[in-house]
Amino acid sequence: MCSKLKISSLILLGLILFNPGTTTAQQYKTICISENGRFLQYEDGTPFFYLGDTAWELFHRLNREEAAQYLEDRAQKGFTVIQAVALAEHDGLNVPNAYGDLPFDNYDPTIPATQEGPNNDYWDHVDYIVEKANSLGLWMGILPTWGRYWKDGNTPLFNEQNAESYGEFIAKRYKDAQVIWILGGDRNIDNETQKRIIQAMARGLERGDGGRHLITYHPTGWSGSAQWFHNDPLFDFNMRQNGHEVVYDPYARTLDDYLRTPAKPVIDGEPVYEDHPIAFQAPKRGHSTAADVRAALYWDLFNGACGHTYGHHSIWQMYDPEKRPPHNMPLLSWHAALDAPGAKQMVYGRNLIESRPYFTRIPAPDVIIASDVPTAIPGAGSYRFTATADTDGTYIMVYAPIGRKFTVKTSGIRSERLRAWWYNPRNGKAEKIGTFDNSDSMEFISPTPGEHLDWILVIDDAHKKYPAPGKKMFN
Repeated sequence: MCSKLKISSLILLGLILFNPGTTTAQQYKTICISENGRFLQYEDGTPFFYLGDTAWELFHRLNREEAAQYLEDRAQKGFTVIQAVALAEHDGLNVPNAYGDLPFDNYDPTIPATQEGPNNDYWDHVDYIVEKANSLGLWMGILPTWGRYWKDGNTPLFNEQNAESYGEFIAKRYKDAQVIWILGGDRNIDNETQKRIIQAMARGLERGDGGRHLITYHPTGWSGSAQWFHNDPLFDFNMRQNGHEVVYDPYARTLDDYLRTPAKPVIDGEPVYEDHPIAFQAPKRGHSTAADVRAALYWDLFNGACGHTYGHHSIWQMYDPEKRPPHNMPLLSWHAALDAPGAKQMVYGRNLIESRPYFTRIPAPDVIIASDVPTAIPGAGSYRFTATADTDGTYIMVYAPIGRKFTVKTSGIRSERLRAWWYNPRNGKAEKIGTFDNSDSMEFISPTPGEHLDWILVIDDAHKKYPAPGKKMFN
């Protein structure tokens, strides 16, 4: 079922294991790379849709009650992965966690500050959050460290030797948990010394957990891990940070990484966050909206991503005006941001993708017929139309960020009869357009012409009798 199964032969799907420092049994599941190299899946072949949320400061800033509130909310909203940093960006080596604990003794990555017994050190708190997330069906996308600690300054904390030791420590601790390892931490590699540090940490992870968990790399904005690690067997899938921009150009790079050979899954691990200063230029461009994060979701998915990561500017930093100063102008507290509209709408993208054949999905930009003015159709800036289809010719989906007439080449669907739908990415509901003969190309305009309201056109082979878009084919 898997092209590369990163799992010890001793671990089986459904094996009961125990997380460190706890006495609560859980079922351990594994995920791996699909046979075609494009997607993530469970070991039994069921699709795994990576729907992530960025909670970088989760381990560092929240207490257990707050962490449970956050995780329960994200599980209820349909997220599958929570991305958090073990050694936090905001001075995680000097500023203790919510219980007054620090991660290391004497700033030494080879000496984790651990004590006998549960609930009495920094790593026990991480244990609690990982176990709580797993108990809710969530995977933890753990960054062992933020990038500042291996790159910034004249003498960074990490070198090859202690990076490998630390990687082995943290991987051993969570070898029996549902985790994905994310190296990098918002930094790019400038030289071979830095690359060797990252590779050393990856080797430590592999040795520590026996290769049970997938590994990727989180770069800085407008970059992708494939630049350094596409052909490195230690790194299982490519991650991009397409950055805090609301125009299409950086999201087109997802397609570039999709087209690399050999095939590897690609995901945008940090697109524009909701309520974030656009391109860090709030005085000039304001803050992003739910419409912006929806566009990033469908641009990435329709360009071949194996999932998507959402973020909210208040949540990644766990901003609380009563406890800590703001970073870069958040608009509300993290508690209030839990119910931001974009967060609720991410699952509609997951539901849409899971409502059609999963492992045959491909980018299909050519099904959109360009108009005489190509900047109108397929469009440019914030109004770019994108499309996806499947290799078996049974469906087409077109993301229409604005109500303009557009023409779709339907000849790729191998059926004389078609059924079409409009799918609303704001509420996850589908409206049937009708069933009609396949005439090779057809013109459409969304239900809100001229408005800045996005829709998704879904065209199916009518004989397949697929469910309405958004009704899952997979459990």
